[in-house]
Amino acid sequence: MKKIGFLSFGHWTPSSQSGTRSAGDALLQSIDLAVAAEELGADGAYFRVHHFARQLGSPFPLLAAIGAKTQRIEIGTGVIDMRYENPLYMVEDAGAADLISGGRLQLGISRGSPEQVIDGWRYFGYTPADGETEADMARRHTEVLLDALRGEGFAEPSPQPMFPNPPGLLRVEPFSAGLRDRIWWGASSDATAVWAAKLGMNLQSSTLKNDETGEPFHVQQAKQIRAYREAWKLAGHKREPRVSVSRSIFALMNQQDRSYFGNSGQEGDQVGYIGDQTRAIFGRSYAAEPELLIKQLAQDEAIAEADTLLLTVPNQLGVEYNAHVIESILKHIAPALDWR
Repeated sequence: MKKIGFLSFGHWTPSSQSGTRSAGDALLQSIDLAVAAEELGADGAYFRVHHFARQLGSPFPLLAAIGAKTQRIEIGTGVIDMRYENPLYMVEDAGAADLISGGRLQLGISRGSPEQVIDGWRYFGYTPADGETEADMARRHTEVLLDALRGEGFAEPSPQPMFPNPPGLLRVEPFSAGLRDRIWWGASSDATAVWAAKLGMNLQSSTLKNDETGEPFHVQQAKQIRAYREAWKLAGHKREPRVSVSRSIFALMNQQDRSYFGNSGQEGDQVGYIGDQTRAIFGRSYAAEPELLIKQLAQDEAIAEADTLLLTVPNQLGVEYNAHVIESILKHIAPALDWR
């Protein structure tokens, strides 16, 4: 059994060819799609975060709005770039969104990916410390976030406060109990997956990872997941971890599906470079008639290892079409693979 959700990048383009032509469209349609996905029986509504781009950039107002309009579906990110974040302010925002949703927030964070501008985090006021890389800075911000999410006081109260204080040191408010166990790390390498396990974070693995062995993408990703689970076990955490993978999957149910994706199924992995040095492998897309699609997905080792599957959706094709994409997987693919 798997939890199945969607992952949207929230693209918008001021073009007559796009069904999402403004930032307002992207936000409001994201809310509508989450509501529709919940009605269809999906388990999660997740959103990618990119700065300086015509995509979703500030997740917490969106997550809070979805939390207020839904009852059951998990709401999350995949991922927030921690190079850009004030971790204590983030604890406040995340705590508020989690409380509004009744404890349904699943917060995916990471070091982030190459952005639209050079060192965009500098414009947000963040600079690596001496001897620190930007990736080190992201992990440092993450450790501050995780520590604050424990809910323990750390700030010295004023002797003359505006309002009465509880006794002892003060914590960031609002505090949402249980949120610390619902933080996910987006790992592109095996080493950062192991690091995430040691810190007690769940694991998000997307449609690309560092090409560390030259093996097919799904094989490398499955090995990454197994290494993560072993590190989790060795760390002695009491709860069971969660692991998600993302995939572009389209069941060709009608002529519209075939028109959009019938000739775009990426039959193999692709290899490229992220930045100047990092060789990355990009997993294939799946687009086929249901019977063939079921056979293809049954051979994906990483999906088999994960407990959560996030379906990347082409949000600019509109809410109605994306609801159809999600419904096709839930009704025609998931039961045949024992995901449901």
